Amino acid sequence: MHDYRIRTATPDDLGEARAVMLDAVYRDFGTGYVPRWHADIIDPERFCLVPPRHTLLVAVDERDGTVATTAALDARGPEHPPNPRWIAERFPSGETAQLRRVYVRPEHRRRGLAGRLVAEPAVFARADGGYRSLYLHTYASSPGAEALWRSLGKLVLDKRTEPD
Repeated sequence: MHDYRIRTATPDDLGEARAVMLDAVYRDFGTGYVPRWHADIIDPERFCLVPPRHTLLVAVDERDGTVATTAALDARGPEHPPNPRWIAERFPSGETAQLRRVYVRPEHRRRGLAGRLVAEPAVFARADGGYRSLYLHTYASSPGAEALWRSLGKLVLDKRTEPD
């Protein structure tokens, strides 16, 4: 049985958090590192820890202190392109808390970590007071992601079925 502690990431966590995120983009998405999409993965301090309306959370395995899961939240709404214009207009930067980088190492999956970790950024966004909505972009091919988001979401917009 694993016990996990969910907390705000510290600079000491960033190497392991970066590894969790890079593993996901290579293994789960098959894209590998793409600079225009993944700059926040390479420099999570600048994108996630420094800006006051952004945060990076980690779930740490209490047995060995390793980072098992990541979740980031920031004030950047989805951009057009690559997203459809109507998505960018519906979820504008500054008013939208975008949930990003919710990744779980394979050996820690199916333990409810992602669901637990998603609740914390939502609390952070509510406490900020300036966000009107919470937005998440995910890859349907990511193991377990679509089922998790559909179980948690009030509104799910599926780009695969919506017009550009």
